[in-house]
This record gives sequence, structure tokens and C-alpha cells, in this order.
Amino acid sequence: MHMLFADEVRAMGGMDEMDRVYGAGGAVGEYVTGADVSVPARGAGQHLLVVVHDPAVADLLTTTLELADYRVTVARTGARGMLRLAEGRFDLVLFDVTVPDVESLGEGRRFRPADRPPVLFLAPYETLGALVPELGLGRADYVTLPFRISEVLARVHVLLRGREPVRQGPCYGDLALDDGTCQAWRGRRALDLTPAEYRLLRHLLVNAERVLSKEQICLHVWGEARAGNAIEKLVSRVRHKVDQEQPSLIHTRRGFGYRLGH
Repeated sequence: MHMLFADEVRAMGGMDEMDRVYGAGGAVGEYVTGADVSVPARGAGQHLLVVVHDPAVADLLTTTLELADYRVTVARTGARGMLRLAEGRFDLVLFDVTVPDVESLGEGRRFRPADRPPVLFLAPYETLGALVPELGLGRADYVTLPFRISEVLARVHVLLRGREPVRQGPCYGDLALDDGTCQAWRGRRALDLTPAEYRLLRHLLVNAERVLSKEQICLHVWGEARAGNAIEKLVSRVRHKVDQEQPSLIHTRRGFGYRLGH
């Protein structure tokens, strides 16, 4: 059933058209459409960790969050979720307190790191008393089971408000790259880069403040020398996309090459 739901959402035009109610253990309620659903603002590519045991609920959350422009990693147990947190950085965690290997939310302080991301707990009403100590440890909120997808999206949006997305790649000032998705941002503005443009920008960024010759850039971007003004055209396109804000970051050293820096 959970795979059919993903097709239903896409067929109806995305998450704007549908809301479903899920209870503990993946029990499915009615869905409502149209004006009955208040749809919050969309994401901006933030990376969310979903710790949910039930595969149907995990698939529902993954589908709707990705349709809302978030990136999603799923963990099926609390232990696996903690491992994911140790391995990488996330903008927010959705944590189902009914995952089988979590005996008590009041023990162990499972999201202790000082830089822990915000946490949205999915919790049955009867567990809220045990949840209170966790809510006091940092930026956190909860949604009771059964939950509505529209409410989850709204709480996620509030918890992420004002937070810069975590990028899994090199950065320089307000320029950041995410090698996992091959996307780039200047501040909060996403840069629409072709593969060649991304390779060029990344090469300049990881060599920030160094002048790179046209020959070096050609070999890195294409793996071979290119005749004519191929590099000039490529650098011009990237500069137009990157340097819409000040200060300009991509500079020409005539007779030498190009440099990324202030």
C-alpha cells in the first residue's frame, strides 16, 4: 500500500493535493484533499533524517518530504539513527518514539551533541510525559500519533525557520557546494549549474585563493585540452550565476588564469 501512495501523490499533482492520517504501527485513516489541507512553505534542499520503524510510514514521510523539496535519509531503528547522526550532518531529525530499540526517552539523552539538529518527535499521547525531558535539551517539538502529514510539514518548517541548510561539501564564505546532490548555493540562492559548471566551480573552490591556469581547468573539467575560448565561455557562465551578489568571488588574472576568492 505504501508504494501505491507515492504514485497517488504524484498523480494528483504532489503533496499540495493530499493529506493522510497515520496512527501508531502504520494504521491508515482517511485522507482529505483540497481546501481541507493547509500546506506550509516548501523546503530548500535541507537534509532530514527520518527515524521510523514502520516501512509504510517511512515511505509516506519520505515521499511527501521529498515532494516538498527536502532531502531524506531513513533509519529503521534508534541505534541506526544514532549511527547516521555520527556519520553525517542533518538539518533536522524526525524521530518516531515507538521504534523498537528505544526503551525510554528519559534515559541516555539520545540527542546529546551540542550541535544537535532540531528534533521533531512522533509520539503517542501516552508517551508525552516521558518526552518532556527531551524537549528541554534543545530545539524540539512533537506531533502526536495519529498525525497528519500537513501538520508534520508545518512543524518541520517552523523548526527549520532561520537556520541555514547544512551542506555536505566544500564552502567559501556564503558559497557552498553539496557533493551528494551536485548542487551549489550562494547564501540561500540555489545555483542552477550544468555538470561542467559544477566541476569548474568546485575546482576553483577547493583551490580558493590560488590562480589556476586554463590548461589546469581544462584537464579537470573535461579530462583533455579544449581549443578556442571554451574555458572563457564556461567561466563567464559560472561567474554570471555566482557573482549576482557582492563581493564578487571569481576573478581573472590576465595571462595567468582564474582565481576564486575575495
